[in-house]
Amino acid sequence: METLSPLTQRFILHFGEMGSRWGINRTVGQMYALLYVMGKPMNADEIAEHLSFSRSNVSMGLKELQAWRLVKLMHKPGDRREYFEPPKDIWDIFKALLEERRRREIEPTLSMLRDALLENPASEEDKRAQERMREMYQLIELSTSWFDDVQRLSPETLASLMKMGSKVGKLLDIRDKFRFSDKDEQAENS
Repeated sequence: METLSPLTQRFILHFGEMGSRWGINRTVGQMYALLYVMGKPMNADEIAEHLSFSRSNVSMGLKELQAWRLVKLMHKPGDRREYFEPPKDIWDIFKALLEERRRREIEPTLSMLRDALLENPASEEDKRAQERMREMYQLIELSTSWFDDVQRLSPETLASLMKMGSKVGKLLDIRDKFRFSDKDEQAENS
């Protein structure tokens, strides 16, 4: 079994710490980082040996990674063991993480807000609270709609869009200036 370089170890440890902030436990984050950085399918015994984790801990972690759709199960000819590998395309990984976060965090919030907005407010305080909830609901709906649109973009287009950054805002400002000048011109011609 090959030993992990200090660089790889640092990446794995960091990813474990970050995983706990993203809603997965440290062990699962480290397992994912190992699979990702190794770039080859690995079985549970290999993962356990590389990370000095118990086999049962690895099995539970792999189930969680499969639930998040961050690894897929595969088999090798002539080998009865199960192997696991992350998606090859980094954009697929990014999308899987975002979709799962949406399913676990955003959808329940939207559901709660929908229910709260259907209630009849009992007081002025409830009316104000409902109005604030409506604003939040509309923002979340707008962002999830945008996310759905972004999900349909090709990785190349998505990368180009991300590289544009604040230039997109400037482009929209220019568009708005043309709209207003067109309206002013139409008003003058009327």
